[in-house]
Amino acid sequence: MPRFRNLEQNFLSRRRFLKMLGAGTACATIENTAPLAPAAKIPAQSEPAPDFEEIPPSASGISWVHTAGLSSSMYLPETDGAGCAFVDYDNDGWMDIYLVNSGKCDFYTPPHTLRNALYRNNRDGTFTDVTEKACVPGNAYGMGVAVGDYDNDGFPDLYVTQYAQGILYHNNGDGTFTDVTAKAGVATPGWSTSAVWFDYDNDGRLDLFVLQFAKLDKSIWCGNKLTGERWYCRPTVYEPMPNWLFHNNGDGTFTDLSRESGITRWPGKGWGVVAADINNDGWVDLFIGNDTVPNFLFANRGKGKFEEIGALAAVGYNPFGLARSGMGVDACDYDQDGWIDLFVANIDHEMFSLYHNNRDETFTDVAPGLGIASSTMMLSGMGQKFFDYDNDGNLDLLLCNGHPELNVAKMVPGVTYAEPMMLYRNTGRGFENISKRCGPIFSKLIAGRGLAIGDFDNDGSVDVLVSVNDSPPILLRNNAGRRNHWLGVRLVGKKCNRDAVCAKVTYRAGDLERHQFKVGGGSYLSYHDPRMVLGLGSRTKIDWLEIKWPQPSGAVERFKDLPIDRYITITEGESKWK
Repeated sequence: MPRFRNLEQNFLSRRRFLKMLGAGTACATIENTAPLAPAAKIPAQSEPAPDFEEIPPSASGISWVHTAGLSSSMYLPETDGAGCAFVDYDNDGWMDIYLVNSGKCDFYTPPHTLRNALYRNNRDGTFTDVTEKACVPGNAYGMGVAVGDYDNDGFPDLYVTQYAQGILYHNNGDGTFTDVTAKAGVATPGWSTSAVWFDYDNDGRLDLFVLQFAKLDKSIWCGNKLTGERWYCRPTVYEPMPNWLFHNNGDGTFTDLSRESGITRWPGKGWGVVAADINNDGWVDLFIGNDTVPNFLFANRGKGKFEEIGALAAVGYNPFGLARSGMGVDACDYDQDGWIDLFVANIDHEMFSLYHNNRDETFTDVAPGLGIASSTMMLSGMGQKFFDYDNDGNLDLLLCNGHPELNVAKMVPGVTYAEPMMLYRNTGRGFENISKRCGPIFSKLIAGRGLAIGDFDNDGSVDVLVSVNDSPPILLRNNAGRRNHWLGVRLVGKKCNRDAVCAKVTYRAGDLERHQFKVGGGSYLSYHDPRMVLGLGSRTKIDWLEIKWPQPSGAVERFKDLPIDRYITITEGESKWK
């Protein structure tokens, strides 16, 4: 059968769900426990630019195109990639771009050499391809990328997930990278998808978690045997596989502790992963979006051990006890109650879920009550991210979508392969779907996959990069954020991990007080600008900013007399910002 749920089961489940909403159940009437202050008004303009403006390749210089290698055999990796990232690889303060491509493997031989792409930011809105000089082309069928400074030398390194083995590129600090996969001990034989850098044992060094999708059995045939028509197999026909956890030894090498940590006890089919402290105990946890098997929530219990609590936490299944097709995931405190909430995108007829944290290691799906569920009913979500797109102080939600089945329109009424992006504005009391008024890009149908956020022009208005299956990437300039004030903060850890993953930043500007948690990863196969942009609305002064650094220090530092509308760097333990 094709890669979507049995339609009769979907129809009946949907009827029961809508009936439940109509009955006025708790699921339909949930309100945020900590309402936010009203957002600042965006000043009117005579002919304002769209909130998100697509920059054509002729203007950006990004001429690279993703090649999926789509074939009549319809091997599943062909339709599921690929990812992208914002990364300041040369430490010049400007975000560069990394794009992942497919490549030669046991089911695909490209007619010509394919490679990933690293584009250096020219600081004028254009980019230059430096892939060959930097030596980061990839060497297999690429899927995703994770960025982190694992050796604390001040330069971000790259982990590229691939079929049939991942690759670790060490940043040499001179504009080049070295493949250190074998030396570091982080080879991942199999089909790896998303990865995340995070410090799971609080020793001040970034460890590596890598998702593995199913075991790819190329002999499996899916389609209509009467007509001979093939389609991409649903993941249910493939065997789930365990994920990897690599402990950073501090000497450039890693130890595979997947089994000892308890991770391998739970084989899955993972697409997205985000690292965040969901219970405020100082240990970083992992939320994973699995496809056709329950989502995982690995609670970090310390001493190198994880407990899988997805079902108990009510994030593993849908309301009817069925596993969904989890794709991209993210985590943030959208309602400012001090506790991390979770988000997962699913395939069509399953709706997306926003899980509100109940502060007891359980969650409640509030997407139906906030309008997110109904508006995503017919979509298949891939990449997404929470960020303050208009700098009003509230975290908004951006989604890119696209179905994995090329011929889905012939099979399911109302569902298409290419789909529109969606933008939900956080009003302070819920989310408003404002997609239609935010630019032509939201009317464009794309086979969206990875989504990364990053301020490539350093104007404080966070931009967006979207990877599109078998097509050029999309670079979006954000014009909305420039209409409000902001402060950008780059955190540098000393005792904690250098990337300060799991830090909490709190700030006050007059009547506005907000906080942001720095999570690890999030989205789908992609990675983001590590800087935090703090929205101020129309306010012109920051009273104070407080940082709670991750363990092992857990120190709290407060800063006053800060500038606005610029980026600063704050280093752990230093009283002065730069």
